[in-house]
Amino acid sequence: MTRRVWALKPLAKARVGHLGTSTKKGKPLVVPICFAYHSSGIYSAIDEKPKRAKPLALRRVLNIVENPDVCLTVDEYNEDWRQLGYVLVYGRASLLTKGREHKAALMLLRKKYPQYESMKLDKRPIIKIKPLRIIEWKASSRTT
Repeated sequence: MTRRVWALKPLAKARVGHLGTSTKKGKPLVVPICFAYHSSGIYSAIDEKPKRAKPLALRRVLNIVENPDVCLTVDEYNEDWRQLGYVLVYGRASLLTKGREHKAALMLLRKKYPQYESMKLDKRPIIKIKPLRIIEWKASSRTT
């Protein structure tokens, strides 16, 4: 089993990741996100949980419009540090607002997160991350 195969498992199973974005000038922002991994990309909905701004005015969305370079971190923490691991996904983000891919991404997200079933997400943007580079690390004694 290759290390890359190990990296895909946390991307498929993790319930939360941390998305790093930045303005054109490099002012960073890291926010926790729910996401779904698929071979065509990583998707995250701008859902109906309480937000300080409207969907297209959220800082993470504005950052992606200004600077589509992003980083997603997914980690596996354990008190037994021999079981630690993480995956970093460097990629380019875009916003899906309608169409076939938006609909497919929404289906993936609803399958993974039942909470999304009752939310009206059809007209909300979905962040798509196209992975450009994946870095994974796991403690040396860990088995895949």
